[in-house]
Amino acid sequence: MTNTISVHGAPSEYILEEGILNGLENKLIERGFRKVLIVHGTKSWEAVKPYWNSFSEISSEAYLYHGECSLNEIDTLSNVITEAEVDAVIGVGGGKVLDLVKSSAHLTHTPYVLIPTLASNCAPWTPISVIYDDDGSFVRFDLYPENASLVLIEPQILLHAPLDMFIAGIGDTLAKWYEAEVQIGKMNTKSAALEISYHAAKLCKENLLEHSEHAIEAVKSGVLNDDFIKVAETIIMIGGMVGGFGDHYGRVAGAHAIHNGLTALEETHQALHGDKVAYGILIQLILEDKWKEIDEILPFYQKLHLPNSLKYLGVQTIDEENLIQVAEKAVKPEESIHVLPGAITSDSVVQAMIQLEEKVNGVTVS
Repeated sequence: MTNTISVHGAPSEYILEEGILNGLENKLIERGFRKVLIVHGTKSWEAVKPYWNSFSEISSEAYLYHGECSLNEIDTLSNVITEAEVDAVIGVGGGKVLDLVKSSAHLTHTPYVLIPTLASNCAPWTPISVIYDDDGSFVRFDLYPENASLVLIEPQILLHAPLDMFIAGIGDTLAKWYEAEVQIGKMNTKSAALEISYHAAKLCKENLLEHSEHAIEAVKSGVLNDDFIKVAETIIMIGGMVGGFGDHYGRVAGAHAIHNGLTALEETHQALHGDKVAYGILIQLILEDKWKEIDEILPFYQKLHLPNSLKYLGVQTIDEENLIQVAEKAVKPEESIHVLPGAITSDSVVQAMIQLEEKVNGVTVS
C-alpha cells in the first residue's frame, strides 16, 4: 500500500535549555544573519525580557503584533519585512505570533527563527499557520515548504506562563492521538514516516496522561521538574512530529473541525485554541460511537479542568440555534471531520453535542 505524504519533520535546529537565549546572537551570526526583525506581542516581550541579551554585532528592528494571525496582519507584516530588508525574522510569543511570522516569512522568502513563550501547541515545530479573520473566526490553515531555521526554548519562560495556556496545550496535544488514530490506525501497512507519526501520536497520549498532573504542580510552584519538561516537549516537539511525518493522515480530523466550527460563535473567541480542540475530542469520539474511551478520559478532563461542556467555552445559552451554527461550520465540505467513518452531517454533530451535554451535565437542549 502506498501512502503519498510530504514529510516536514523538524526545524533545522532545535534546543530547549536553561539560558539558551544567551547564545542567540551567535546562532544568528552562524547563519549569516546581520539584520533581523523581532516580532512580538506586549505580554510575550515582557515574558522574554529577563532572558534577552541585547545584540552587539547584529542590528534589529521590532514589530508589535496586533493580536491575530489574520490575512490583513500577514499583509502588513510582509510589507514591513520587505521594506526593512532584513536577513531573518524572529518570532517571540505564542502560537498566533509564530504563525504570523511563518506566513509572512514564507511570502517574503525570508528565513525565520522562533522563540516560543508558551507550551500551548506545536506551532514552534510545524511549518503551518492557522489563519483567522480579524474577528477571530477560522479561515484556513496553510502549510509551507520552509521549516524554521532555528527554534530556541528557555524552559523558565514556559514554566512561568499562564497555567490555563499550558493546560490548553495539553488538550490540543491529546487530540493528536485521537485524530491520527482515525486514518493511520486503520492502515494495514504503514510507511516509515507514518510509523513515526503514529508512534509519536501514541506517545502524546501516554506522556500527557502520565506526566500532566506533576507538570501542572511545577507551574503552580514555579519550580522546574522533569515532568514539566516532558509535557512541554510532548506538546511542542512530539505533537509537531505527528503531522510533520504523517502529513494529512496525521494532522487533523474531527476534533479540530469542531474547533473550527466553534469559532462561528463569538462567545467562544475568548476560549483558548486547545480548550476548543479538547472539547472537540469528545464530540469526535461520540461521532465514532466510542463511549468507552469517553468514560476512560473524562476523569482526566475533570482533574485538569479541560472543557467537557460548551458552558466552559463561554457559551451562555446552549440551544439548538447555537449548536446548528457550530455544526454547519464544522461540516463544510473542506473540513477534516469527513475523514471520520460514515457520513458526518450537521445533524449528527448537533446530536453529538446534545448527547455530551446530557451525559456530563444532565442538560436537555431545546
